[in-house]
Amino acid sequence: MYLHLGQDTVVLLKDVIGIFDLETSTISQMTRKALAAAEKAGKVVNVSMEMPKSFVLCGNREKVTVYITQISSSTLLKRAESAGGFQNF
Repeated sequence: MYLHLGQDTVVLLKDVIGIFDLETSTISQMTRKALAAAEKAGKVVNVSMEMPKSFVLCGNREKVTVYITQISSSTLLKRAESAGGFQNF
């Protein structure tokens, strides 16, 4: 199954590691440092033309990618659950 992140971007649900609210999660200095390091390494994909609301951490054995999206974390979670992906989130 797939998760639509906005614009024309979809990811495999099995690759989703976490869905995070951008406003509350970036309070932590560790999260800000991790996002800055990912951006510096070229692992951030911005799929938002508007003000970003959340980010999705995806990965598999080959690579890790951070997707920044204008869709709220609660909406993304509902989409994932309706697709049968996240019963335990």
